[in-house]
Amino acid sequence: MADTGKTPVHVIGGGLAGSEAAWALARAGVRVVLHEMRPQRTTDAHRTGGLAELVCSNSFRSDDAHNNAVGVLHEELRRAGSLILRAADANKVPAGGALAVDRDGFSDHVTNALENEPLISINREEVAGLPPAEWDNVIVATGPLTSPSLAQAIKTLTGEDELAFFDAIAPIVHKDSIDFSKAWYQSRYDRAGTGGSGADYINCPLSEAQYQAFIEALLAGEKSDFHDWEKSTPYFDGCLPIEVMAQRGVQTLRFGPMKPVGLTNAHEPDIKPHAIVQLRQDNALGTLYNMVGFQTKLKYGDQIRIFRMIPGLEHAQFARLGGLHRNTFLNSPALLDGQLRLKAQPRLRFAGQITGVEGYVESTAIGLVAGRLAAGQRLGLAATPPPPTTATGALLAHILGGHISHSSSSGSRSFQPMNVNFGLFPPIEARAKDETGQRLRGRSRKQARRQALARRALRDFGHWLDGAVRTAAE
Repeated sequence: MADTGKTPVHVIGGGLAGSEAAWALARAGVRVVLHEMRPQRTTDAHRTGGLAELVCSNSFRSDDAHNNAVGVLHEELRRAGSLILRAADANKVPAGGALAVDRDGFSDHVTNALENEPLISINREEVAGLPPAEWDNVIVATGPLTSPSLAQAIKTLTGEDELAFFDAIAPIVHKDSIDFSKAWYQSRYDRAGTGGSGADYINCPLSEAQYQAFIEALLAGEKSDFHDWEKSTPYFDGCLPIEVMAQRGVQTLRFGPMKPVGLTNAHEPDIKPHAIVQLRQDNALGTLYNMVGFQTKLKYGDQIRIFRMIPGLEHAQFARLGGLHRNTFLNSPALLDGQLRLKAQPRLRFAGQITGVEGYVESTAIGLVAGRLAAGQRLGLAATPPPPTTATGALLAHILGGHISHSSSSGSRSFQPMNVNFGLFPPIEARAKDETGQRLRGRSRKQARRQALARRALRDFGHWLDGAVRTAAE
């Protein structure tokens, strides 16, 4: 059904999220104007004028829909008719269990599909500042390289101090991979903050020898470099990477994020730890914990090796590793409503990385949802987002409120972008025994839980697709 009698929805940004949103709108019969400033105005990272250009890796990561949350997200997008996944499948290159693509063929596929869709008009122009007032239904999907004029307009509208900054991001650990024979719960001085119990942190103790070895490894670890176009961007909230703090002196971290005061080792109460690493709950489900003060620009391999030197984290599984890069994203839990609309100006809906997700597939998923929600609004239907038990819904839950906000001493936000991972899914009871009746333990038990989460996600996503758009009367 063509929406020829209604005004179009405007989509700003022709990356993965914007392309997917435009496609979802057109599939619903809604006219779309897709605005992409390239090649009229270039960015420091892009090299072509193609839509959905991949500026970093050519990999969409794991394609395993049974054991990996990214693979589950792939399958959800395929079932929803995603243009991005269709283009990826049509242009894949050998990559083991991952879905990797020929980047030029992939971009050409997306560009041709959108250019040949009768309901989509593509305007090669920059949207400078806020969109015109007569655009009553807009999706902003401008990603981490949002143009300065639009970013400034959004900052002014939202009252945010910064949208573009260096994220010195701390790693996030799956709680069920922490060794509680060494770690324990306790807040410093047993203080219970707002909504807390006095045992709100997971604590990992280090002896003097362990601390010295940790500092030496930290200083020797290989660090990531800045891109030229990132070098003038300030650190987020003035957070220094942990290895930069360590360079200021061996004892610096013991008087900073690793200070041992106000804590007693529950396993060895008579022995005072030389230093302590604290982890703080990061999501409302209590499945993910972030390493407090451990923002870093160490390369990923060294992060895993060095952080597993910490007692209690020897077998840590990371939902997200630390990083340091220029990014542009909203404080979405505070600024967006449940339909991804800006509370301060609901005609503006946001999608992709600017909402606080990381990764190609995650951006695509939020683009698809934004497109469906915008289509429902334009057609006068009640459109609902997917439930949090799905991979797509779990991402939405994170950016719209699943993250627990921890303000810094200056009152600044702590919301950070996230890749999809099973730690974002509501917990589920998995089978405890195998086919022979033997109790599952360790890796086998974790695999059974992941598979149960994947099955539930795809089942619930199917139910959502069957009834995602209902009339208001229904």
